[in-house]
Amino acid sequence: MAVATQDSVNHSYVRAAPVEAMPAPGATTGAVGWIRANLFSSPANIALTLFSALLIYWIIPPMIDFLFLHAVWSGSDREACLPTAERPEVGACWAFVRDRFFYFIYGSYPIPERWRVDVFFAMLAVGIFWMLWLEAPRRDLGALYFFVVVPIMSYILLVGMPALGLRKVDTSLWGGVLVTIVVSWVGIVFSLPIGILLALGRRSHMPAVKLFSVIFIEFVRGVPLITVLFMASVMLPLFVPDAWSPDKLLRALIGIAMFAAAYMAEVVRAGLQAIPKGQYEGAMAVGLGYWQMMYLIVLPQALKITIPNIVNTYIGLFKDTTLVVIVGIFDFLRTVEVSRIDPKWAAPTTSATGYAFAAIFYFICCYGMSRYAKSVEARLAKGDRR
Repeated sequence: MAVATQDSVNHSYVRAAPVEAMPAPGATTGAVGWIRANLFSSPANIALTLFSALLIYWIIPPMIDFLFLHAVWSGSDREACLPTAERPEVGACWAFVRDRFFYFIYGSYPIPERWRVDVFFAMLAVGIFWMLWLEAPRRDLGALYFFVVVPIMSYILLVGMPALGLRKVDTSLWGGVLVTIVVSWVGIVFSLPIGILLALGRRSHMPAVKLFSVIFIEFVRGVPLITVLFMASVMLPLFVPDAWSPDKLLRALIGIAMFAAAYMAEVVRAGLQAIPKGQYEGAMAVGLGYWQMMYLIVLPQALKITIPNIVNTYIGLFKDTTLVVIVGIFDFLRTVEVSRIDPKWAAPTTSATGYAFAAIFYFICCYGMSRYAKSVEARLAKGDRR
């Protein structure tokens, strides 16, 4: 009886239900926890955080002051952007950008024909949206539209076709954002498929194909883009009759596409070499041919691996379009250069404002590409193969 009584006494102190989980300490969760874990987790992080804060304090307030607080938003000439006794500090001259905005977009493209450029921009935007929106209907038709319809219609619209009532516009009149978009779009669209073929050719067992691919890739990657543009602009016409000599802009497009394709080939080749040998053997074991194996099994995995490098190449290509000015083509940055030396807008802050506007444009485009690539990586990591 004493043992039973003792057992009943001991069991009376045993909790029948588990204790509710206590909340995590406030210092480890929420904003405070994130700050402690990422900004003040070690002496080195504390030092870097303080240095970054001082750097931001040194750069951001003056930038905001120049771009917004003391900026000049309206005016018809340089007088609006000159310091006066009432306004000794003058910031960005956005009146200059407003006055030259259409020149930045179209260059010297004839004003009555600029609606053709607007239609081109709209068609390109529709194609990009159709290709990038995963839930879009009939994305196979979207690919046909983007890679076939848009190039043909763009050529007819921008260059002109008198038979359709569209007078010809020489490419020497093109400029601004129009040239930047055309050059980067052509380079981006053509560099990936050509780069894939060159990468496959470099790994080919056919000596002639492999030798050609290796020579092309190593030669193009071994010279600066400026050299490639000069060769395309000066030497390419030597290989064809004068009547067939390609247009100056077309020469630059060919040079940039070939230059980007050589770099893209090495990016793709790195992805191909990262694919385990078992993937090739498994594809051949089920009876797939070489091109079927590459299209269905190998290339999707290789391109998935190299998405960051592909996007990095695209971003570099988009910024490298500014080099076409070397061969006399007026891209967006060149239109800013020409506008800033106009005596009508010769003010102390005109040049800085033009370059700031160009930097904002390039940053928005490049940042948009990088963010979309990051979302693609996230979807692929979750197994979404769309």
